Amino acid sequence: MGHIQGHHHVTLCVGGAQEDYDFHTKLLGLRSVKKTVLFDGKAPFYHLYYGNYDGDPGTLITTFPMAQSGIQGRRGSGQIKVIQCSVPVGALDFWAERLKSFGIDSARTARFGVSRLAFAHPCGIQYELVEAENDSRPSISVDGINKDVGIRGVHGVIVSVRDREGMDDFMDQGFGWRKTGDEGDHTQYEGGDGGSGRVVEVVHEPNLPQGSWTFGAGTVHHCAFGVNSASEQQEVKDYLEGMGYTDVSDSKDRNYFHSVYFRTPGGALFEAAYSVPESFEKDENLAALGTEFQLPPWLEDQRDELLSKLEPIEF
Repeated sequence: MGHIQGHHHVTLCVGGAQEDYDFHTKLLGLRSVKKTVLFDGKAPFYHLYYGNYDGDPGTLITTFPMAQSGIQGRRGSGQIKVIQCSVPVGALDFWAERLKSFGIDSARTARFGVSRLAFAHPCGIQYELVEAENDSRPSISVDGINKDVGIRGVHGVIVSVRDREGMDDFMDQGFGWRKTGDEGDHTQYEGGDGGSGRVVEVVHEPNLPQGSWTFGAGTVHHCAFGVNSASEQQEVKDYLEGMGYTDVSDSKDRNYFHSVYFRTPGGALFEAAYSVPESFEKDENLAALGTEFQLPPWLEDQRDELLSKLEPIEF
């Protein structure tokens, strides 16, 4: 099945909205490209989108701040455990110093022959900056972060599993991505032409207790991968169900894109997403992305009520 492209976005359940906003925009230099709410359920939560200037798929990290609810997630196996972002080769020294200046510890590491810098979001979710030679995407350049060191987009994710065999079969036969490396407990898969933005690592942790799957602070909720159209998305759904992977949702309207979710054998939640033609410019022009609170038409009549219940934040 060749419809699954690279990463579209990664969505996290975080703690406080303010610390999350400051972490992604002030520290990492991402642009706030949309402020809206979680469309599922009855409890109001922000849904904050961060990415490059244009809000391109593959650069997007989105978050549900959960502090106001008091709901805490449980990190463990059966989850996405690390978000990886691509940076130019030679950028890690800059980022180690920048993280230190914000009071965040980091550690240099290497895997699959690539240098990495590991650190954590204030809510505890793990991040890695990966020095990627094969990433042609332009770096984000903002005040204090130049193009020689800026983040280019999502590089990949690391999924923790207790059963490696089932996830291996899924990534190969269900997802159609190829194995490109084994190192210790880590297996790396790449899709399409491979390289940064098309990477999933699976780490085998058979003794790690199962993590939570519900909305809860401190956990990654899902990782979305791009498809081109509604028809391709339906073909992905039909293909997975035809293989016996029946935990696949119907397509859901997320206003800026449409989503089909599927639970992988290892437990992590994946998504096949295609953007609408206007993308984030559906309700704001490019220069104004992320400056105003936006709602889809079906929630607009609840605007005042929702705003009154959302966590205070200074954007």
